[in-house]
Amino acid sequence: QVQLVESGGGLVQAGGSLRLSCAASGSIFSINAMAWYRQAPGKQRELAAIITAGITNYADAVKGRFTIFRDNDKNTVYLQMNSLKREDTAVYYCIFNITSRPFSAGMDYWGKGIPVTVSS
Repeated sequence: QVQLVESGGGLVQAGGSLRLSCAASGSIFSINAMAWYRQAPGKQRELAAIITAGITNYADAVKGRFTIFRDNDKNTVYLQMNSLKREDTAVYYCIFNITSRPFSAGMDYWGKGIPVTVSS
């Protein structure tokens, strides 16, 4: 089985920065993609950032402010969030697409979510 553990969330003032981390453990043969989703209160979940095949993509709302990067040796993905706005307040979820053993299909694994609150 695979487990994802997120850390680094919390309360920050607008204009500040946070770095989220998500480490995977368990049965991991390969990691095919890593992503961060977020869900604000009363709103649908949205993709904030994704990294796969050496490329990254970001939601328009976070471009220029957020950076997703990874440490493959540690099975860890990070989300560096700068110039935070109140609109960034949400629960952030880490998602890994993982192949757990050779010749198996990749599956999505979700972290339990970590809250980020940006105050003015």
